[in-house]
Amino acid sequence: MSQANITFLGLGAMGYPIAGHLAKAGYKVTVYNRTISKAEQWLTEYSGTLATSPEDAVKDADIILTCVGNDNDVREIYKKILSAAKAGTILVDHTTTSAIVARGLYQQAKDKGMGFLDAPVSGGQAGAENGVLTIMVGGDQTTFDTVSSVLNTYAKASTRIGEAGQGQVLKMINQLCFIGALQGLSEALTLAKAEDIDGRTVVDVLQHGAAGSWQMVNRSETMMNNEFDFGFAVDWVRKDLAICFEEAEKLGVELPLTKQIDERYKDLQERGYARADTSVLIKQFDKETR
Repeated sequence: MSQANITFLGLGAMGYPIAGHLAKAGYKVTVYNRTISKAEQWLTEYSGTLATSPEDAVKDADIILTCVGNDNDVREIYKKILSAAKAGTILVDHTTTSAIVARGLYQQAKDKGMGFLDAPVSGGQAGAENGVLTIMVGGDQTTFDTVSSVLNTYAKASTRIGEAGQGQVLKMINQLCFIGALQGLSEALTLAKAEDIDGRTVVDVLQHGAAGSWQMVNRSETMMNNEFDFGFAVDWVRKDLAICFEEAEKLGVELPLTKQIDERYKDLQERGYARADTSVLIKQFDKETR
């Protein structure tokens, strides 16, 4: 794999640093981004090749990695990828999508003699920049084994969960867990403030016990300081939660807490926090700005 030609499509908040890790690791990287100036900027920081169309980007690739916006964006770009990529190419999608899209792309790729992995990530922009993402993979074991060393260039852990689509399902589970933790943390910090208990004391005392979480360690300080201009935006989490609700309904699974939190995020969008980090959930209790 060290001599593989790698193409990366989608240089957003996650894709930009991921592609950078690949270039720094010595891979031959071709990049494509819908806004060409972003790809040009990437080339001022890293060694690689710029392509001006998806078809041109993928025609000689051995491994194609994508990280774009939503289901429709994935469908659109994979029409072009599948029409231009060569047989034997491995396709890895890091976008958070529905499982049905992932399963459809897996079959389309297989029909053309290509491998496909749905490989959503967790860890946010900071995780991408520091190369410590968690990658949840659905697809064939042999395909995963072939590219695992590439994924580990920018991951703390990459794990094959099961068949096609199951990487996306685990990402849904991840989203349910972390917003539940954020809701609990938001309520806890609000109660601590009302009782005049210092929030930093709360974190120092509780972070190593049963109440501890990544959200507590990494977001408490910024939540207490009203800092939300970073990270995983409310718009994005609501996109992901819509995917969760669709999958849960199909399986007959109830998600009552998640639906309540989604309503809080909807209110926050309407109050102008659509692009704020998801930890802005604490603002649901901010009576002064409601």
